[in-house]
Order: sequence, then C-alpha cells, then structure tokens
Amino acid sequence: MNVTQALLTRQSARAFLPTPVPQSEVAALLDLARWAPSGSNIQPWRVHTLTGEPMRALIATVTAAASSDAPLPEQEYLYYASPLPEPYLARRRANGWGLYGHLGIVKGDRVASGREALRNFSFFGAPVGLFFFIDTALAQGSWLDYGTFLQSFMLAARERGLHTCPQAAWLPYHAAIKAHCGVDPQATLVCGMALGHIDPAAHVNAFRTPREPVAAFATYAGFGAGR
Repeated sequence: MNVTQALLTRQSARAFLPTPVPQSEVAALLDLARWAPSGSNIQPWRVHTLTGEPMRALIATVTAAASSDAPLPEQEYLYYASPLPEPYLARRRANGWGLYGHLGIVKGDRVASGREALRNFSFFGAPVGLFFFIDTALAQGSWLDYGTFLQSFMLAARERGLHTCPQAAWLPYHAAIKAHCGVDPQATLVCGMALGHIDPAAHVNAFRTPREPVAAFATYAGFGAGR
C-alpha cells in the first residue's frame, strides 16, 4: 500500500474485530510515527498504550462515569471553539446526524444516541487503546507538530493492514485516565485512539464522511506564468 492508498482508505473505524495486535506491532507503528517533523525537533509526543486487563479496567471506570448523572468533568482544553462559527458548525452537525441517520437513530432519541456515544469508551471493541499526552508547558506550535505525529501513526497503521479511530470523547475523563496510566497530572491529554482490525461486516463502518473540494479552500498564484 502506498501513501495515496493509505490516505484514501483511512477512516475512523467504529467497530473492530477482537483479533489481537501484538506489542511488537504497536511499537513498530510508533517507531515509524516518531519520524514526524516537529519544530526544532523537540518531539512533544508521549504515548500510553493499553490492552487486556488494564484496558478493560479503564473502560469499566470511564463507562461508569459517563453513564452516571454526574456533571461532565471539565476538559483541559477546548477541542471545538465555543460558539463554533459557520461553516464549521454545519459540517459538525452534518457529520453527527449523518452517522446517526446511517445507524437508524432518529433525532431526539437520546437513549439510542447515548448508547452509541458510550461505545467510544470501549474503544469500539478494538483490542488496543492509545492515549496521547503533551507537556502542558508547550505552546500551540507543538500541538501543530502533534497532529503530524498522529497522522503519521494512522497512515502507518493503514499500510500494515490496521485501522484506527482518533477520539476526543475521552477528554473530559483526563484525571481518571492519567491516574490509571500513571501519567504526570500536569501533562495534557491530547486524545485517545482505538487501534485494531476493522470489522468489515459492521454496518457502522460503511459510513464515510465527505470532504470539501480543493477549490473550496485553496488558491493559486504564479503557476503557469512565464519566467
């Protein structure tokens, strides 16, 4: 598989097979992703991986918290602007209702939508869960660098026949995750991620999100001009 194929076949998988992914494979993916560029080569990424009993224990803890009537814990950073301006709000709504519509969940069915949201905290059945952390002292440029690391990891996973799902849903539960993983409380949770073999028979995985055409976001100057 080449880079183009990896880019075009990467998706946020929401149902995985229970097929194990060995530690050596996870380490190989991280070994590839570490070559992502970062300003002045400071390499701001820190990663904690889980499988087996440690993963099941965290799933139980966070699922119980997310299922309770307690107020949602405050996130360490805003993933989305508040309020979210247009056209981004419309895209976010189209994504959410597109997925729910694909699953047959009608608007206003909070039981079904809540049940689907809780699947985030099982890593959608993936055998490996990852959490990505960054030093709180670092600035916006390092967060930009982090995105290149995450994309590098996900493309490497596709090359090796695996799928991923990057997850912001874990962000409110940063304290429980850090305590479980033994991570410095002063680190910031960037996101979680599910990793494994996609379940090709799962209806949810047939849902694909559209992208804006290049003409909608890019301009060109000087191309074709005489020199």
